[in-house]
Amino acid sequence: MEKALKLDSDGHLLHLADWTEQAAIQLAASEDIELSDAHWEIIYLLKDFHQRFELSPPMRPLVKYIAQQLGKEKGRSIYLMQLFPPSPARVASKVAGLPRPENCL
Repeated sequence: MEKALKLDSDGHLLHLADWTEQAAIQLAASEDIELSDAHWEIIYLLKDFHQRFELSPPMRPLVKYIAQQLGKEKGRSIYLMQLFPPSPARVASKVAGLPRPENCL
């Protein structure tokens, strides 16, 4: 049975500690996304970024970080847009259980 998640008005988790892989699946489903290995790779990188820098990255820092960690093929806006449309930084942060990045529509 799915646990009812406590969300803010934007659909992001209220409490970071409530995040689980099952929560991520629920949050992704709310965005009509079925998570693949490629999604999980980005989700865990986002969680790492947040832990290291204590913020959810906006798009440019996110792309740069992914390129540094996974290579230029995956560190591209187009790649991220295919995985987390329509706003990769916002949607991926939401699925990763992180706060909404500042300056994200």
